[in-house]
Formats: sequence, structure tokens, C-alpha cells
Amino acid sequence: MTKAIKILGLIGRAVDYSYSPLIHNRACEMLGIPFYYTVFNIADPVLIPDALRGAKALGIAGFNVTIPYKKTVVPFLDELSPEANSIQAVNTIVNEQGKLIGHNTDISGFAAPLIPYKESITGKSVAIFGGGGAALAAIEAFRRLFTPKEILLFVRDPKKARLLLDEISYEGTVPLSIVSSNEPERVRVCRVIVNATPIGTRGGDHAGLKSIIPLERELIHHDQIVYDMVYNPLETPLLQAADRAGATSISGIEMLIGQAERSFTLWTGMQMPVSAVRTALLNEIQQNIAE
Repeated sequence: MTKAIKILGLIGRAVDYSYSPLIHNRACEMLGIPFYYTVFNIADPVLIPDALRGAKALGIAGFNVTIPYKKTVVPFLDELSPEANSIQAVNTIVNEQGKLIGHNTDISGFAAPLIPYKESITGKSVAIFGGGGAALAAIEAFRRLFTPKEILLFVRDPKKARLLLDEISYEGTVPLSIVSSNEPERVRVCRVIVNATPIGTRGGDHAGLKSIIPLERELIHHDQIVYDMVYNPLETPLLQAADRAGATSISGIEMLIGQAERSFTLWTGMQMPVSAVRTALLNEIQQNIAE
């Protein structure tokens, strides 16, 4: 008798570009388990409550959540994991017999490719550009898993960022300063530079990157680690600038796979075949570039 297919999906706005369906469907095929992952584009945040109620009614097994809904979904969930609760942002939802539980696998997923550099980050400043759920995950990862000297949060609207941090009651042992994006020169002293905005995404705002990190000022140098959470395209304008400067670059693909691996286990109880999935993903990206 054929097992019923369990549906998984990605909640976001205009996210047809996502590689998440490829990652999870390939993993399910390799393991022979009855899950299918798709995309749910939701144009208006007012529809989020209805979408989640519908998920319960339809028995959808779980979701990833991406821009701009990582915080929007929080009030409509039944429970939050400690990580999700700490930053009030969710990127993974598990439907446990009609109970929607929010998790945040972005925190550990973000940290994974930085672990080999942990010693060199200790006691050094780090910079994060962005003021949304992705930036909060990076802040929490640095607070929990690293010991930098300070976190500099570069934002266009400092007042909005302060409200965001007040909302999560940030009381980290790592000092955190909100910096206007009009002061990009301060990134020169930072060991790590993180782009936690969607700027640079394929088909999106490439010019906007220079408004937060003026690349032509040569602010990036060879002693830095430049980490772009954007994963499509693989080589973003920021990472290209990092390569030109001789800096260490980390693609958003690493975070994508890291968080996906943890989400996959939450939904299925199984380990993702990461190496094979990575190969399939990179092959797909190369094929898209060739086209």
C-alpha cells in the first residue's frame, strides 16, 4: 500500500527562486521517504493567520519561513523553541498533530561555516548589516557560540532597530551597538562582515548594496571574513568585492544548507544526506548559470 505523501513548504513572498524545494525533495528521494516540498507565496501578511489555520486543517507537516514573515508568524504559533523565543523569529514550523511549533534553525545554520574561524573571531569586532529576522539570528549566533569583542549592527533606521532589540530584550554578554549605515568606515576594524539583508539577490536590488557597504571605498581587506546570507546568485557583488580584496568569503549557500539540514531532521527525524544534496545543489546552480 502506497504511503500518503506528507507536504512541506516554504512560506514567503515572491520566493519562486528558492533552492529549498530542490534541497529537501532531493534528500527525500535519496532516503525514500514520503515527503514533498513546495513553495507557498503569500503576497500580503494579513493572510498569514489564515494560511497557518489552513495548514492545520490540511495536515501540512511543516514549513520553512523566509522574508518577510519570520517575525510575522510568531503570534500565530502554539509554541516556540528556546532559540526561536530568544529572538522572536521563526524559520521552521513543525506541525505536531495539529500543534504548530516554531523553531529557528538559522542560528545554528549561520554559525556552522564560521566555527573553523572561532578562535580568530574571539576578541574582535563583527559587523552585521540588516535589521530583520536574519540579522537577529546572526546576533544570537555570535552571542551564544562565539566571543567577539562587540557586535556592530549597521541599519538604515536606527530607531526601528532599537525597537527590534527592545522587543527581544537583548541582554547579551557581548556588547551590541546600533550604527547608522552612513558610517560604513567602521567595518574596517571588523573581523567578520555579514550581509543579513536581501540586497544582492538575483533579480533584486544590486545597487542598494553600495548604499550600505560602499564597495568602492575599499572597506574590505584580506584579514576579514565576508559572509553574505544571500545565496542566489552564488557569487554576489559583496562576495566578489571580498575576493578582490583577498578576504575570506562565505556564501549564503552554506547557511542555506546548514539550516535546511536541521529543519529536515525536525520534520522527518532523519539525517539529511548533506554531501549528496550539496553536490546536487551546486550542479543545479552551475546549470542555471550556464543557461
